[in-house]
Amino acid sequence: MRKASGFTLIELMIPIVVVSILAAIAVPSYIQYIQRGKISEAVSNLSGARLQLEKYYADNRMYGTGGTCGVAMPSGANAQYFTITCVSGNANAIGDQTYTVTATGVAGVTGFQYTINESNVRTSTFTSPATGWNNSSTCWVTKKGESC
Repeated sequence: MRKASGFTLIELMIPIVVVSILAAIAVPSYIQYIQRGKISEAVSNLSGARLQLEKYYADNRMYGTGGTCGVAMPSGANAQYFTITCVSGNANAIGDQTYTVTATGVAGVTGFQYTINESNVRTSTFTSPATGWNNSSTCWVTKKGESC
């Protein structure tokens, strides 16, 4: 008489359970890792825009006119995950003396918003669906649960 060979149901279920537990831990961590990579685009573009605006101010003694900043904001391939906008204000006889540059998340980072102004004040604002992130009026929050 020959003994039957093969796997029992228990032997098949044990690896499935182990893989499921590992996936439950790994997938959220991977999603956060991808988000942090996208956030670096916003931080980089905001810092670059600030430098360009300060150079523009050094040459023109204003940041722009009529609410429009004097330099072009990053777009296209340089702004895939965040839309970068700039608004100038506080006009005087020369031109606008303040600005606020805003990065608003679009692809995979919806609900994320970062800003910087002429005084180098940085803010982070998170709305639904970005849950678990801490808003800040003093810095850019780049990790879930992080605060300044």
